[in-house]
Amino acid sequence: MKLKQALSDRRFVVTSEVQAPMDEDPEALVKRLELVRGRVDGVTVPELELEGVVGDSIKTCRLLRENRFESIYQTTTRDKSRPRLQKDLLSAHEAGVENLLVFTEDYRITGDSLQEMMFFHVDSGKLASVLEHLREGVSVDGSDLGGRAEFTMGAGVESAWGKNVPDLEKREMEEMVRVGSGYFLTTPVFDLDRFEKFMKEVGPFGVPVIAEVMILRTAGMARFLNRHLKSGLVPERIIRKLAGSVDRQKASIELFTELVSGLKDLCQGIHIITVGGEDKLRLYLDAARLKRL
Repeated sequence: MKLKQALSDRRFVVTSEVQAPMDEDPEALVKRLELVRGRVDGVTVPELELEGVVGDSIKTCRLLRENRFESIYQTTTRDKSRPRLQKDLLSAHEAGVENLLVFTEDYRITGDSLQEMMFFHVDSGKLASVLEHLREGVSVDGSDLGGRAEFTMGAGVESAWGKNVPDLEKREMEEMVRVGSGYFLTTPVFDLDRFEKFMKEVGPFGVPVIAEVMILRTAGMARFLNRHLKSGLVPERIIRKLAGSVDRQKASIELFTELVSGLKDLCQGIHIITVGGEDKLRLYLDAARLKRL
């Protein structure tokens, strides 16, 4: 089922994320994902540059599509002119990509090294202009593109505010709905009580919300997030459980299952960040009873 249809049907969707291969055979990535084919509604591929090396996210999206995965191209308008943004979106469309994810103020974490990347505010005016032209089949300079392009689009939002969502973020969410966002993807959720308060604040937008869930495998990973991203992001009880467990994978799966169980009553889906653990994803899906084949 297409992601657009799953969202429209109000199904509880499950998406995940991979980074474009840089120093490995792309087929190895597909092989790691084979065990969850048919169990995720989409796989996001963010634009990524590490130490001057750029991963080919669009090529990876094409590879995923060719291997029967619904791919999601993640981009940002930062440092992109309208022609450059148009070129990238057209390339994605030509690769068969139907889903687009654009971030406002947010961070992304990918790879085994927990590399932090910053994505700043979306230039919604620029984005709206390019998308409108693509839907009409003309370039931003008025040339005929020979066809039309349209995407199911999602936008990232900061969800750690609880009930104290700033007016600025609400205005940005309103603008992204106007531009055509079909869903919102949150920053990582670890505190269900805080997230429930956030959902009550953003519920009036009437747009599906997908909660980002990061698989924490060790207490060290959790402490890294609190130290480098946001103090208190991961509750201390989670860190204690991971640190005190003899079987860390069992503890990690239990924490994931507990969180997902609570999120099923609060939002319309989850986006799983495996941090390089795609080969173990099926174990977490099984434990949380998500999309069994």
